[in-house]
Amino acid sequence: MISGHPLHSSSESSSVVVHRRGASARNLPTFHSICPSVSFSSSTYDETETSCLKDQKEEGEETTLSAGATPRYPLEPLTSLACSASVLPSKQLFSSDARSSQQFSLECPTKNRGSRVSWGGSMELHDNNNTCTSFDISGGSSVLQDKLSKSRRVRNKSVDFDENLLYAENPRLIYINDPRRTNDKYEFTGNEIRTSKYTLITFLPKNLFIQFHRVAYLYFLAIAALNQLPPLAVFGRTVSLFPLLFVLCVTAIKDGYEDWRRHRSDRNENNREALVLQFGEFQLKKWKKIRAGEVVKIHADETIPCDMVLLGTSDPSGLAYIQTMNLDGESNLKTRYARQETVSSVFEGCNISGLIRCEQPNRNIYEFTANMEFNGQKFPLSQSNIVLRGCQLKNTDWIIGVVVYAGQETKAMLNSAISPAKRSKLESYMNRETLWLSVFLLVMCSVVALGMGLWLNRHKDKLDTLPYYRKRYQVNGKDNGKTYRYYGIPMETFFSFLSSIIVFQIMIPISLYITMELVRLGQSYFMIEDKHMYDSSSGSRFQCRSLNINEDLGQIRYVFSDKTGTLTENKMEFRKASVCGKNFGSSNLTDDLQHEHNIRDAADFRSRWKLKSEVSVDSSLFDLLHKDLVGDEKIAAHEFFLTLAACNTVIPIVSQDTSSGHRSSESWEDVDTIEYQGESPDEQALVSAASAYGYTLFERTSGHIVIDINGNKLRLDVLGLHEFDSVRKRMSVVIRFPDNSVKVLVKGADTTMLSILANDGERDDQIKRATQRHLIEYSSEGLRTLVVAARDLTDAELEQWQCRYEDASTSLIDRAAKLRQTAALVECNLNLLGATAIEDKLQDGVPEAIEALRQAGIKVWVLTGDKQETAISIGLSCKLLTVDMQQIIINGNSEEDCRNLLADAKTKYGLQSSNRKKQNLESRKNSEIGYLEIPDDTKSSSVPAVCVPLALIIDGNSLVYILEKDLESELFNIATSCRVVLCCRVAPLQKAGIVDLIKSRTDDMTLAIGDGANDVSMIQMADVGVGICGQEGRQAVMASDFAMGQFQFLKRLLLVHGHWNYQRVGYLVLYNFYRNAVFVLMLFWYILCTAFSTTSALTDWSSVFYSVIYTSIPTIVVGILDKDLSHRTLLQYPKLYGSGYRHEAYNMRLFWITMIDTLWQSLILFYVPLYVYKESSIDIWSMGSLWTIAVVVLVNIHLAMDIQRWVFITHVAVWGSIIITYACMVVLDSIPIFPNYWTIYHLAKSPTYWLTILLITIVALLPRFVVKVVHQIFWPSDIQIAREAERLRAS
Repeated sequence: MISGHPLHSSSESSSVVVHRRGASARNLPTFHSICPSVSFSSSTYDETETSCLKDQKEEGEETTLSAGATPRYPLEPLTSLACSASVLPSKQLFSSDARSSQQFSLECPTKNRGSRVSWGGSMELHDNNNTCTSFDISGGSSVLQDKLSKSRRVRNKSVDFDENLLYAENPRLIYINDPRRTNDKYEFTGNEIRTSKYTLITFLPKNLFIQFHRVAYLYFLAIAALNQLPPLAVFGRTVSLFPLLFVLCVTAIKDGYEDWRRHRSDRNENNREALVLQFGEFQLKKWKKIRAGEVVKIHADETIPCDMVLLGTSDPSGLAYIQTMNLDGESNLKTRYARQETVSSVFEGCNISGLIRCEQPNRNIYEFTANMEFNGQKFPLSQSNIVLRGCQLKNTDWIIGVVVYAGQETKAMLNSAISPAKRSKLESYMNRETLWLSVFLLVMCSVVALGMGLWLNRHKDKLDTLPYYRKRYQVNGKDNGKTYRYYGIPMETFFSFLSSIIVFQIMIPISLYITMELVRLGQSYFMIEDKHMYDSSSGSRFQCRSLNINEDLGQIRYVFSDKTGTLTENKMEFRKASVCGKNFGSSNLTDDLQHEHNIRDAADFRSRWKLKSEVSVDSSLFDLLHKDLVGDEKIAAHEFFLTLAACNTVIPIVSQDTSSGHRSSESWEDVDTIEYQGESPDEQALVSAASAYGYTLFERTSGHIVIDINGNKLRLDVLGLHEFDSVRKRMSVVIRFPDNSVKVLVKGADTTMLSILANDGERDDQIKRATQRHLIEYSSEGLRTLVVAARDLTDAELEQWQCRYEDASTSLIDRAAKLRQTAALVECNLNLLGATAIEDKLQDGVPEAIEALRQAGIKVWVLTGDKQETAISIGLSCKLLTVDMQQIIINGNSEEDCRNLLADAKTKYGLQSSNRKKQNLESRKNSEIGYLEIPDDTKSSSVPAVCVPLALIIDGNSLVYILEKDLESELFNIATSCRVVLCCRVAPLQKAGIVDLIKSRTDDMTLAIGDGANDVSMIQMADVGVGICGQEGRQAVMASDFAMGQFQFLKRLLLVHGHWNYQRVGYLVLYNFYRNAVFVLMLFWYILCTAFSTTSALTDWSSVFYSVIYTSIPTIVVGILDKDLSHRTLLQYPKLYGSGYRHEAYNMRLFWITMIDTLWQSLILFYVPLYVYKESSIDIWSMGSLWTIAVVVLVNIHLAMDIQRWVFITHVAVWGSIIITYACMVVLDSIPIFPNYWTIYHLAKSPTYWLTILLITIVALLPRFVVKVVHQIFWPSDIQIAREAERLRAS
């Protein structure tokens, strides 16, 4: 089954023959001589994957160096056919799909590829666990930014490589160590960065300009300006400016403080120092003074100040390890390397000079196209040769590089676009009602103006003798008889219209904006301080990163969730293995005495290598490896774990006494702890498992790896590495053993691995069938599976592969396809070793959270990069999928396939196309029943005549066709009819496309939750974005509106805080409309009784203080603290959440009911005092004082009737505001210069005064009270029923 070559030998690597780069094709053996089942002319490989090869044509031009991957150096023409093995590894350690980019012109996407890009047009980075982490390339990224900033759908028809093409047309010239010549035309920016919005000079005009984007502010500015005109001066000129100035100043202070913090951060960043080569030696220089072309030296754990091309590192082979968390959110280490041509010069201390031609600055952090002329040589540079600003140097003593992009031109700064501003949906509805209030305002002003015009026309001959108007002065002195501010009836009518606008201005509540800001701030404080949303494992609290959309949390209808790291912990654990057809399952080492015996047996190597995280082992598999057994099973197990230890890009980091040490093979005996860093958690889990069984990878260099096998060092020369890609779905490494034998070790997805296995006999068939049974068993348990295989390579095969590998790696055209073909030379006729099963544990509380969200009527869609089988199994384990669901699976390889699959699904389950309105109604119906009911006219013998819960499962390949073509509506109709949607193998822009599919076709609110950089586009596209503080950095958190530690907190965030916030803010808006409208209508009735004169019985200060002081504090306190239901009730009955997305707390019907109630209350408020004091001699200012107190008491009692949760501060706010009003009235009435001097003192002595206020309150609120009681008795809402149940339990 496998090779009988010994795996250990003390002999060193001997020479190997390789072909020259320019070797003639006729000297090469045919492909068929290596693997009969593989042909590149018309092979099975090409037939099955032709479309994939076409669509991945440019994949090699878009890939990056994986974290922890061994570096790749272009093969230089060899001067001899023979090359020693000691030189070979440093020259031939390659990664197939992340080769150094050569200098070439990128081809534009062909017509055939146009349909495959769009949302799917992104660069994909795949790891060995089949998890697809995708990042958009520059073209797609720019389109996404446009979509996010404009909040509208933009169709990205194809990937645009214009930015890279600029490189060929207009390259940037960087003269190494010659910044003056580099920037001789002063066209490059310095390294100073600026993230602040304002300067001292621009702050005032720019901030005001931004604030006046709110139309309401312009309205109040116009009102204040009108009040400055003498004919229209209804209020005092200073008084009229007070409300607007107050709001503008509060907002300006907040904005100024935020920008001051940005200035401080920029100043600290710009004044950091780095070593720059000056006058032949490295000297400290501030970051802001670094220029393009300068040579910079960075030491370990320091941050990279600008984008630099590496010239040399502390590693003689040019290796450097960096952490890109600040850039892409990933915490794992990545490898970068300097070209060997420059490394030698740096180590020799030679004068560093040369020329770099590179592309113009762009935001694509995953690609870099350039070439370098150095010491008479010209060679290409790629993304693997550049380190970017913001990254940190790790596990490398120092690096030296030349600056190519500085300051605002660095890729980090070009990608630092501010997240798109999101606006509350309720606030947009509020604008609709504000428009209606504006209509009311204009109608009232028109009535007053028209009435005044008619009144003036009727009494035009008596104007000098009637109370409200006069044409001339009637005073003793020189002014007697002169015209007194009379401009004629038409102008007086026009001025009356404008004056009415000033008098009725608070009909549009300017205080509402500042009130909502303060209420949201208070709500955020209580969400942050909620101890139930504190993650003790990571020490992370809930974060409110956006204060504009708190109430949207209570209206969510769709939740789009990532899987890995969001639903799961993203902490992989090796659980099971199938070796040579036998199933082995890990267990706790301390379960029985046998396991303790195994611990003692393993003590000799476990004491030497201590893993940072312990891995449990299976006793029988452990015995198979370490007992004196012989046979194929032990050899297979041996190669199985050797493959796990060798076939990866993991970086071993060894430490002694918890301090970092060098990865030196001479000091391994003293090492206490070993930690594995890699881009893929699966790889780390597999390598850790191999170490637990005695195969410890502890050294990796540019050309070899060293594995400790039970205390024996085994050095393996790495001849080549074919990294994982989305077409092959596997990874392979070609290694040379000390005895000169060469093997290829392969691991990958079962879908592609099982088809390339050798079939040499019945035993192989038995092992294959047994392994397949185990794979099905593992997948059904939600475990992530990989198949492991290997085979020996003959000298002829090795020679053929090396020649092809060199040619493909340096190809400028179809590099990815050629590398896949080259990999197929050795990835065939493999001997099956076994399979692995890794568990990615669900986070605590995920199934319960998903079930609660579903009961609340929220549809949960999972968008993941994992393969379909794993995603389905995780969906079952987290209760997203149930066994009774009918699964609709869409896996199409072409547009026609997708069209047919969608049509078949619609026919089978009777799904009907619908317009948006009908779909919204159907979607609301589904929210109540939770599944689809098949229409009667579509039921047949093939369709069950019962309610069928459906689950749609679709892969990213199908989405490429569907989202680009006219199939979106078909997908939408099917997806919204399903209870669950599961999207597998999706790229980041496809995630955003799915969210946009719902946003653009429904009015439902969407929420996206994720933890990685690949979730950013989805988070920014959704109405509400939630970031998980997980294992993949903070990119998702930085782009989110809210952030938390675990997915389970989403249940409390939506069902409790979301419900509270929506109910509070909805009531807050309606109450503010009512509060201001009742005051304005009271003034309106008064003006109608004073000959339309726009005079007021209230003082100017009372009118201003009404909405700012008298009635604002209770509104804010209730908006922050009121709770209609307890959190226990809301969590116990998730269906109560439905009141949010059904808009029960704020809608047009409630608005009109409120306005009718307002009209009634204003009539009672005005006419009751009028009739009570009809026969009295009370003056107008005393009546105005009565109206002021009465309206404040009325609106506060109105508020008190609706408060559900009374606490001490609520009592203080409500009753205290009435007391404050009285206090202000006393103060204002005690000022002799005011016309209302001493009125409150006279009124307070009269019992009639107090009885009038009581009568107003009772009569005005009686209809409201009766309606509330009747409605609650005969037509109670779910919330009212739950509230009654709460009270019964409490009593």
